[in-house]
Amino acid sequence: NINEGDQLLEARLTDGNSQVLIANKGGNAIRFDEAKVRSMGRTATGVRGITLADVKDEAVGMVVVGEEDQNKTILVISEKGNGKRSEIEEYRLTNRGGKGVKTMQVTDKTGAVIAIKSVSEEDDLMITNISGIVIRMAVSDIRVMGRATQGVRVIRLDKNDDIADVAVVRDSDDDEMEEG
Repeated sequence: NINEGDQLLEARLTDGNSQVLIANKGGNAIRFDEAKVRSMGRTATGVRGITLADVKDEAVGMVVVGEEDQNKTILVISEKGNGKRSEIEEYRLTNRGGKGVKTMQVTDKTGAVIAIKSVSEEDDLMITNISGIVIRMAVSDIRVMGRATQGVRVIRLDKNDDIADVAVVRDSDDDEMEEG
């Protein structure tokens, strides 16, 4: 059953052969085949994707990876402005419902994990702070590193500010349309 305060975080279309990655605030992520999730009705509660560490832990995001996404990397951003990209293969394939593996070393300096995204080298990020500041940066500015590291400073924040959300801006032909 869904408890009070629970909410739908993400929904994605899949092709039946995709893999799912789910991350939590505590810095863990799990990767499993979507076939491990049985088909059920629209109003069903669903099945457990990842086991949370405690009552304060929450799922922060989900990524669906298909055959065409093998050249992408997994981006993880923390609320205090750290971020990194890791190769998809660094997340071992397991059954759903487990605790997952470390996706970012969470400390007081990094803050909790706030977002997990699947990104290409050509993509951009839109990062929004709680204070209302929005910045755009290239994904290629964030280097690929090990799964269990703290990452690097992606954005410098004021003492009482945190990252609110991260969105991926896909590479498109919009620039060519403006010139034409």
